[in-house]
Amino acid sequence: MSTTKTWIQIKLVLPIVLGTALYAFGLLYFIIPNQLMEGGLTGVTVLINYAFGISPSLTTLILNVPLFLIGLKILGGRQMIYTGIGIGALTVFLWLFEKLIHLGWIEPLHTENDLLLAALYAGVTLGAGLGIVFRWGGTTGGSDIIARILNRKYGWSMGRVLLGIDFVIIGLSLIYIPKEKILYTLVAVFIASKVIDFIQEGAYSARAFMIISDHAPEIADQITRDMDRGVTLIPAIGAYSKQAKHMAYCVISRQEFRRLQTIVRSIDPRAFVIISDVHDVHGEGFKES
Repeated sequence: MSTTKTWIQIKLVLPIVLGTALYAFGLLYFIIPNQLMEGGLTGVTVLINYAFGISPSLTTLILNVPLFLIGLKILGGRQMIYTGIGIGALTVFLWLFEKLIHLGWIEPLHTENDLLLAALYAGVTLGAGLGIVFRWGGTTGGSDIIARILNRKYGWSMGRVLLGIDFVIIGLSLIYIPKEKILYTLVAVFIASKVIDFIQEGAYSARAFMIISDHAPEIADQITRDMDRGVTLIPAIGAYSKQAKHMAYCVISRQEFRRLQTIVRSIDPRAFVIISDVHDVHGEGFKES
């Protein structure tokens, strides 16, 4: 393998490793010390830890290995390679942080008086870890493998399978955890989902304008002159009128939103305008790849 290819592989794997490290830290620093819960197969390892005191790193490995082998057979090696890296990294970092906590080098956050703070920090930490892992094409195994297998075999929605698994696991945790802490867990899960979306979609967001107007060329010229933004003119035909016209397409930052609206209204108050959110914009005037 050439040096360039090796470096590309490292750039793909390193974020997954770092993401699993952050996720493992959040689990052992915020979730378990405060008897909160987590969804997926990780939630099973947390529940086993509460019930029997077994190490999460050990149960993570034991539960994931057979699932990984089944997934490898059904889904193939290409789809499972980054999942295998995620499982291995998560197991190692869980074991490492367990040792550091046992040696007293890390003191977990344990609070009974401010569980909301623990839930918020847990959500941010777990969400950031998983968001990094997902953004670079990895997973931490577990219920994700189950969902992908059921999707391949039976066409079941991965989202619904994952939601069903989370619902069952968090429901079972009521046996060992007070319902108040389950409610705090839901706060952590909600925050984590938002952080995951934020990281996957990109920290920078913009607005896309699609402007259908008889005066689209004039609008495009004005945007180019006043805002120094590129505009694409797309030929269009009205389905009802059968008249040919143009659609102007432009991506701008959120701060320029009102300015562009003013330009459009000043030239054609009757213009049909579609505005949508755009995430992770690359190119001239935005982020450069």
